[in-house]
Amino acid sequence: MPYLKKLIPHPEPIDCRILTAALDLFVQHGYHNISIHEIQKQAQVSIGSIYNYFGGKEGVARALYQHILNELDQVVDDVIAEGGSPADQCQRVIADLFNYTETHRNIIAFAFHPKHAEFLPEEPQPSDSSAFTKMRGIVQCGMDLGEFRQMDTWVAASGMFGGAIRMIQLRLEGKIERPLPEYLEEVLLTAKVGLCTEPINKRNNLEPILNLQAASIDAAA
Repeated sequence: MPYLKKLIPHPEPIDCRILTAALDLFVQHGYHNISIHEIQKQAQVSIGSIYNYFGGKEGVARALYQHILNELDQVVDDVIAEGGSPADQCQRVIADLFNYTETHRNIIAFAFHPKHAEFLPEEPQPSDSSAFTKMRGIVQCGMDLGEFRQMDTWVAASGMFGGAIRMIQLRLEGKIERPLPEYLEEVLLTAKVGLCTEPINKRNNLEPILNLQAASIDAAA
C-alpha cells in the first residue's frame, strides 16, 4: 500500500499490492496506457482478485486516489495537531510536502496529477479535498489572527502554497535537479513577502524560516 508515514505490512495484503502496482504503473506510463492485465502482472495477483476488490481499472484508480488524498489529509492533521502559529503550520506543511516529494515521489506525483478529471470525473479535484480545505483554513486562521494580511482566502492560500506546489511539479518534471528542501528558505520567504503584515527584511524575522529549513534538510538526509 502506498503510505506516506506507515510502514508497508509484510506480507502485503492483496488489495494493497494491487494499489501499489497501479500507482507505479499509472505514474510511469499514464492511466490510459495501462491495462488491467499489466496491473495484474506487476501485483502478481489474479485478474479475478482485481475485479473482486475494485471492480476494474477505474475502481483501482478511484481507490488509489481516495487513499492518497487521505494520506495527505493525515499529513495536514498531524501538522495542525502539533500546534504553533498559522505561519508555523504553513511552513511545516510545505516542508513535509517537499520532503515527501523526495522520499515518496510516486505518491506525490499521483496526488498532484493535473488531469484526474479525465479518468475520475466524479472525484473531487485536489483543491477541493479535505487536506487542501484544511490548508486554506490555516491561512484563513492566520488572517483572522492578524498574522497574515486580509485578502480573499483563495488568493491568500495560493500565495502561501501555490509556489511550493509549482516547485513540486517542476521537480517531478525533472526541471529542478536539486532536492526541494534546499529551496525551502526561498519558497517560504516568497510566500511570507506576499502575506505577512510586518517587514521581513530583518534577520530576526527570517530566523524561524532558516531554522525550519535546517531541520527539514536533516530530516530528508
